[in-house]
Amino acid sequence: MIGQFIKGKTAVFIDAANVFYSERSLGWRIDYARLAEYLQQESSAVELYYYTGIIEKSEKQRAFLKKLESFGYIVTAKEVKFIRQTDGSFMSKGSLDIELALDAYIVRQEYDTCVLFSGDSDFAYLLDILKREGKRVVVVSTRGHVSKELVARAKYVALPKLRKIIGRDQKFKRPDKPASEV
Repeated sequence: MIGQFIKGKTAVFIDAANVFYSERSLGWRIDYARLAEYLQQESSAVELYYYTGIIEKSEKQRAFLKKLESFGYIVTAKEVKFIRQTDGSFMSKGSLDIELALDAYIVRQEYDTCVLFSGDSDFAYLLDILKREGKRVVVVSTRGHVSKELVARAKYVALPKLRKIIGRDQKFKRPDKPASEV
């Protein structure tokens, strides 16, 4: 399915926070081993990049990231910050948008197609630059989590269409921890 939009070497960039919220809305999780296998089948050569905020003390999260690396993902992670709000509550923040965008630009000579798993409009400028340089761009996201700016700039693949191929068997369970910790 996604292969119809891919040409040549492919680099996949996954915005974990954005994908997490899509998964939560859809009620199912991505099986990242199956995703890696699927993308290898659909493309001649694939580099997989995964960007996420981490909680230093979360052993479960560290184990998950090690598993991703064993599947061939290049993981970029940074510590989540907790920001006190005016009402005294805390908001977690672990954005890696700039890291993803810079990496996608820096390695652009190594791929012909960029597949972005995110719906964040912050990536619109990146897609513009990549397209000017002759790259194909594909966005994978879901309704309610994908900006019109990205849909206007790229081939769009609705994540729900990939469920049978890359979905995990277990349903999504809402974590007790903030979203950025999962």
